[in-house]
Amino acid sequence: MKLRTIALTAAAALTLAMAGCSTNPSNAQIGTGVGAVAGGVVGNAVLGGTLGTVGGAAAGALIGNEVGKRQ
Repeated sequence: MKLRTIALTAAAALTLAMAGCSTNPSNAQIGTGVGAVAGGVVGNAVLGGTLGTVGGAAAGALIGNEVGKRQ
């Protein structure tokens, strides 16, 4: 139940954040968003729990941002 609430809250926050962009996002911004989502999923699958999800999302965001800057 808690995981479902956290996931729905995160999805709602992400939707609002993406809708708030009034200009076309840069490649770095897209990479950050995609990396955070993918990292959160992988972190939860590998480590489990909230700490794994948040840590994976943070690492994914950093990596996605760097990859996006280079494109």
